[in-house]
Order: sequence, then C-alpha cells, then structure tokens
Amino acid sequence: MIGKYILTLSILSAILFQGCSENKDKKSIHNSANEMVSATQYVLSGIDKKQYIVKKEGDGFVLEGAKDKIVIFDIFATWCPPCRATATHLSSIQEKYKDDVIVIGITIEDKIEDSKLQDFAQKYDARYVLVNSDQNRRLSDAIVKELKLGERYPIPTMAMYKNAKLVNHYVGATQEEFIDSDIRNALGK
Repeated sequence: MIGKYILTLSILSAILFQGCSENKDKKSIHNSANEMVSATQYVLSGIDKKQYIVKKEGDGFVLEGAKDKIVIFDIFATWCPPCRATATHLSSIQEKYKDDVIVIGITIEDKIEDSKLQDFAQKYDARYVLVNSDQNRRLSDAIVKELKLGERYPIPTMAMYKNAKLVNHYVGATQEEFIDSDIRNALGK
C-alpha cells in the first residue's frame, strides 16, 4: 500500500517538475512571438476573395491601406432582423462616401458559407465589404471590449474609426442620418 502511494507521488512529482522546467525550446518562443503579433493583427477574408488586414493601434483599429479614411465595422449576423435593415443604410453610406469611407461587415456566425453571405448581400442590398474569416469573432470581441459593451453584446453593433481614433459607435439598428452626421463631422464637412 505504501509502495503504491510512493510510486504515485513520485510520478506526480516528476510530471509537475517537468512542466515547471525552465528549458524552453526555440519553437515555443517563436510561437509566443507569433501569438503576440496575431493579438494585434487580424487577417480577414472578404467574400470578394480579397484579404483585409486590421491592426489594433492604441485604443482603436485601423484597416491597412486605408489611411485617413473612416472605417465602419458592422458586427452582425445574417439571421438578425435589425442587421438586415441596417445593410441598406450602410450600402447608401458606402456609396455616398465611397472615397472617404470603408464599411466592413463582420459576421459573428461561425463556419458560415460564403454563399450564405452572398445571398445576404443580394437579398438585403449589402454593397460593402463582407468578411467571413476564422478571425471575425476575435476582431468583433476586441472591438466590443474597447467599447466596453460586455461579453454578451447586442447586434448589430457598429464602430466608426478614423486613423485608429473612435469617432462613434452604435448599438442596435441606427438611422442613417445619425451615421451620416458623424461622418460629415469626422470629415470636417
């Protein structure tokens, strides 16, 4: 009986001390560095087959290649009625300010087919970038965390940034006039 106890204790001790060893290999250090980079960068795949890279800068987010443009992140789901209603307004905004604004729709639905997003775009007139990536949820959670909306946030949630500075955010279906007014103010018009 005591022999089994000592054997079990010895095995557990060996396992514990093995895990606490300070011998780190280069691979785990490399992985940690990659995790740090990926924590501040999000590579999103659009249904237009383009890649969009979003980076965290300070308290905000920027879209690579969109310097001085306003970026509106629309966090939505295809099954959400207010999200569907918002799509037409965001398309109108995108068209009206095509040189100054980029709207990016970030679906929170896991493993949704691109064809379902394309159907959503066609049915609800979503004429802006829609992304469908395994990093969608990470980015939407990071945006919502910065907005301090909690872990269980409502959709649609939109966040408007210019040069990584938050211009405004909107929770729920929002009238186009409010978004338009904030864009004009951010553009100095």
